[in-house]
Amino acid sequence: EVQLVESGGGLVQAGGSLRLSCAASGFTFDDFAIGWFRQAPGKEREGVAVFSNSDGTTYYADSVKGRFTISSDNAKKKAYLQMNNLKPEDTAVYYCAVDPAYDKYRSIWYTVHEYDYWGQGNQVTVSS
Repeated sequence: EVQLVESGGGLVQAGGSLRLSCAASGFTFDDFAIGWFRQAPGKEREGVAVFSNSDGTTYYADSVKGRFTISSDNAKKKAYLQMNNLKPEDTAVYYCAVDPAYDKYRSIWYTVHEYDYWGQGNQVTVSS
């Protein structure tokens, strides 16, 4: 059974930093993508950053480029999201997710329904 366990959320002032971690277990996929989505109250879930294991490509939402960095430690089956210069509009529940059959030629990295496995979600709150 695939499990994703997240940690690292919390409350921070604008301009501050947080690091989210996602520990994955129970899967041996080769061509997978792992990353973070977020959902703010009253809004749809949106892609934040994704790492493609098949070719090492990273993808970012325009709103976080230059501020967030995703990384992956495949040996430990962990992924990390370093979030710097946080803004109040980054406030949301952040979810780790895995697409077990990511195809860089056909998949669209921010498409929510392509991700079969989800973490429990971690609240990130940025105060102004």
